[in-house]
Amino acid sequence: MITKFFPLIIDALAEMAAHKLRTLLTLLGMIFGVGAVIAMLNIGEGAERQALKMIDSMGLRNLIIESKVFANEELNEIRQESLGLTLADVEAAATTLPYVIDHSAERRIKTQSVYSNYGKADVSLVGVTANHFSLSNMHAQQGRTLNDEDNRNVAQVAVLGSSVAKQLFPEQDALNQYVKVNHLWVKVVGVLSEPYMAKDEFQGVKIGGDSTRIFVPLSTSLKKLNSNPLASELDMIKLKVSDQIDPMVAAKGVSQLFKLRHGEAEDYQMIIPAALLAQQKQTQQIFNIVMACVAGISLLVGGIGIMNIMLANVLERTKEIGLLRAVGATQQDIKLQFIAESFTISVLGGLLGIVFGLVLSEIIGFYSGWAVSWSMVAIFLSLTICMAVGVGFGVFPAIKASQLNPIEALHSD
Repeated sequence: MITKFFPLIIDALAEMAAHKLRTLLTLLGMIFGVGAVIAMLNIGEGAERQALKMIDSMGLRNLIIESKVFANEELNEIRQESLGLTLADVEAAATTLPYVIDHSAERRIKTQSVYSNYGKADVSLVGVTANHFSLSNMHAQQGRTLNDEDNRNVAQVAVLGSSVAKQLFPEQDALNQYVKVNHLWVKVVGVLSEPYMAKDEFQGVKIGGDSTRIFVPLSTSLKKLNSNPLASELDMIKLKVSDQIDPMVAAKGVSQLFKLRHGEAEDYQMIIPAALLAQQKQTQQIFNIVMACVAGISLLVGGIGIMNIMLANVLERTKEIGLLRAVGATQQDIKLQFIAESFTISVLGGLLGIVFGLVLSEIIGFYSGWAVSWSMVAIFLSLTICMAVGVGFGVFPAIKASQLNPIEALHSD
């Protein structure tokens, strides 16, 4: 069977070359269908990988509790019920909830001036505990991150985001240099790696911005840098939960604890990265289904085009079919010949569609800002579907051709 099939494919290519315009019009349906499948799956793959990277910066096993922002009048009333997020909240969560295995705290300080001997920058300052960097998947490109000893000693040291280092120390090594933040001089002990952030928002939640921040020990920010006296002691708490529990289940326990500690005051909000990822996957799934339907319709139209052209071939080549039958060709041989032609059209359309799809996905990604990632599964799947459509829609014309009466076929006009 295979040895018979290859010569038939060569014949099919010759037949297609003899009718270039008709072949091109037939191929367009398959090209657009396969191109749509490739573009859809590439964009979907890119979106999923981007989402995973963005969630990675938040920590998939983390629960993030953020202090809400209020006007001073409203904040005054809230403070009668709650002190806001405090280190005592962190301690309570760590000691009373057995599934909390790690934690960090963050305090943001408004900066009036930030400069070094080599430049200045308009950046923000954050006081953090030592575990903040590991829970946020942040790593030092130079030097080190902050440690527990820095917090115990209220050390005047800092870790710079990559953009801050470039602004404050252009063409200079930032390590062991000094930076003045407001009235406080701090020594640079580390510079963070350039973060991957295609966007600064994920599912409506602000993320990133670490490259434009200066990090100092939390104790230093609390004791040596002033802030609004009504503001919470902390702006953010991160709690890492054990692998043995679903983060969304753990969030209920954490929420109950914080409600008890903060009374009726809703002065904080909880962000669950695992829930955001699940929401992203659901949204992506809906997008994939819609796009798959569009691509499926395109392939269906392409398959109908193949059937149409093959039926036209049967009518045009009736005498040829009669002659082949007269010299000994069987019905099976005729079927195989026409299926080979439809298969060849579908494969050629599929290959051209793959190229079109890759180019289309890159164009869409460029103009929309969406992430695009090539998927070999998408290429294999689309080509396989394309071949199946070509063969499937070529069967009926092949059967019709094989069932022609040889004598009538020879005498047809």
